[in-house]
Amino acid sequence: MKIFKTKKELQSYLLSCRAAGQKIALVPTMGALHEGHLSLIAEAKKLAEIVVCSIFVNPTQFNDPKDLEKYPRPIENDIALLQSAACDILFLPEIAEMYPADDSPWHIDLGELDSIWEGEKRPGHFQGVTQIVYKLFRLVAPDIACFGQKDFQQVMVIQRLIDIKKLPVSIHICPTVRNKDGLALSSRNTRLSEEGKIKALVLYRSLRYIKDHFGSVSPSQLRQNAINILLQEDGIELEYLAICESRTLQETDTIMAGNSYVALLVVWLEGVRLIDNMILQ
Repeated sequence: MKIFKTKKELQSYLLSCRAAGQKIALVPTMGALHEGHLSLIAEAKKLAEIVVCSIFVNPTQFNDPKDLEKYPRPIENDIALLQSAACDILFLPEIAEMYPADDSPWHIDLGELDSIWEGEKRPGHFQGVTQIVYKLFRLVAPDIACFGQKDFQQVMVIQRLIDIKKLPVSIHICPTVRNKDGLALSSRNTRLSEEGKIKALVLYRSLRYIKDHFGSVSPSQLRQNAINILLQEDGIELEYLAICESRTLQETDTIMAGNSYVALLVVWLEGVRLIDNMILQ
């Protein structure tokens, strides 16, 4: 695996890859890698000859400086995991490399995606996400970019970025990786106690209930029943649970043939904010 820390080095190497007719896939990450990330690398390897993984803890998408400061950065372990996954290239820039002093201000009109659900809870977050992803897309010029379904709203935001900027990038949404009991793999889960990890399985049970009964029970009743399932577990504090049309993430109480839908869920447990979702149709 080749490791590049500057844009110039990376672009120079990728020029030779393109000259050889090789397709390029990008997997953007903030590090603290786990099996979920490695599944993105595995998917990317099926889709392209060259897989670029970026690790960059992006300061512009953090609302709280303390969260940025305490974000895990186990880089030696991350490198070992990427090598074991046969990743081709790791791009590992410093902040000054991605945000030079003469950087232009950034704002993109994401519509309601910027103000509902995660957009409402984390103001400015998706502006920061689109800013860094746009920089990476311009730099790497990938044919394909792989993102995890777990951050579903983020994927829809990035699709909106691609549409607005008319970028020649195809997004590949990779299914959420779960443990054998259904818990979505996440770096946040490592902050839960063993008892907390067992309690957190209720997220999957509630989402599974919605999927299994979707179409036969109204969305509003499904939502209420799923909330009842969640609240049977001590220590679960619900932030939101919504059944939405997939592209707009508008909450719905009617199911239209031909549309796709997703259930979005956020809870707090042991002081940890847990995010999950399930594609319904």
